[in-house]
Amino acid sequence: MRKTARAGVFYNGKLIKSMTMSPLSTGQKLGIAARVAGQQVRRTRTFGAVMKAGRMTAARWGRVLGQLWLEVTGFVFLALAAIGGLAFWREWTKHRGPGRPVLAAAFTLLFGWFGVSSFWRIRKRH
Repeated sequence: MRKTARAGVFYNGKLIKSMTMSPLSTGQKLGIAARVAGQQVRRTRTFGAVMKAGRMTAARWGRVLGQLWLEVTGFVFLALAAIGGLAFWREWTKHRGPGRPVLAAAFTLLFGWFGVSSFWRIRKRH
């Protein structure tokens, strides 16, 4: 059970107001003060404007970074498809069997599709 400290307000020797205070550590007092200050700040128009601006900025940056991600992955897939196309040509001229050239062609078509569809997704967003 916590001990409580009693305090009172006296005027000319008479008790005007009596109150009971529970002993708090300095950390608890600072926590209470910070919570009250935070509640007061959240009620201001400036805080609301700053939060709205932060949300808008984050949304814009997120959209731009998403587009950049699609562009970079599209480029990488098209570059890999180009390498696959060179491999297809090399296998087609060297080997007359269907196995390796078909595999190189499938790789080229698959990665080409991934690259083109990545750029299509960017167009669809805008």
